Amino acid sequence: METEIKKVILPIAGLGTRFLPLSKIMPKEIWPLVDKPIIQALIEEARASGIKQAIFVTNDRKNLILDYLKSSPSLKRILQTRKKDQILEELESIEKINKDMNFSSVTQDKPLGDGHAILQAVSKVKKEAVGVMFGDDIVDSEIPCLQQLINIFKTCQRPVVALHRLPKEKLSAYGVPKLEKIANRVFKIKKITEKPAIGEEPSDLAIVGKYILTPDVFDYLKTAKPNKNGEIVLADTFDRMLREGKTIYGYEFEGKWLECGSKVNWLKSNIYFSLKDPRFKEELKNFIKENNLF
Repeated sequence: METEIKKVILPIAGLGTRFLPLSKIMPKEIWPLVDKPIIQALIEEARASGIKQAIFVTNDRKNLILDYLKSSPSLKRILQTRKKDQILEELESIEKINKDMNFSSVTQDKPLGDGHAILQAVSKVKKEAVGVMFGDDIVDSEIPCLQQLINIFKTCQRPVVALHRLPKEKLSAYGVPKLEKIANRVFKIKKITEKPAIGEEPSDLAIVGKYILTPDVFDYLKTAKPNKNGEIVLADTFDRMLREGKTIYGYEFEGKWLECGSKVNWLKSNIYFSLKDPRFKEELKNFIKENNLF
């Protein structure tokens, strides 16, 4: 098994039902966080973590995302002619990503679970460990969240799951692991409970959609049976691995977790990043004050 993480899987084939009706024509991953799409924020995190190849698990509706990442020579020429230097610089930021990373895609024809989506990329990763990042989860941190997970993987050479501490009353909406602490912020996962009932939470750490997966995870996914909803779920596969004596680590990453999986969480994330952005924050703060919005 290769010990360096150079590839990341980005499952983006979901229907985006929480974002209807707009998601009928615009995939949620292309919705903006301030002035760049969610997918770009994820790719920039991967690039800053040393990733060289991004593998999109997509469907035939989402070519728009791959089109966004392509160079735009004709548009560049127009901006150069009009001397729109600042806008040109922002456009060229995409080209800089393209120089550092390769992009490829595989297709998930039907939304049959997150584990099924990841499995579609198996031909692209072969016998190597890879990162996985889902579009619902953005982390604002000094060290990229994916890089933090990679750092743990370099020591343990086993799957690593991103964790974030939450108030007990919020945990029922997430996967929550039973844990054994082994170092600062590092845990062995013993069991995963999906959406535990209030008062039955096995810990106060929720699973966030960022992982390092080893080749044996793909071996287990290949033989996984669909659940009652007809889906292959990564958490179920992890639980099967744990029952059979495999070791999986959890890491409580450092940084601010921002969700984009629902309209209200996407709006909250936009407010957060907009009010942090030096280009916009003062004017936005004045606007909020002048209009008595708080």
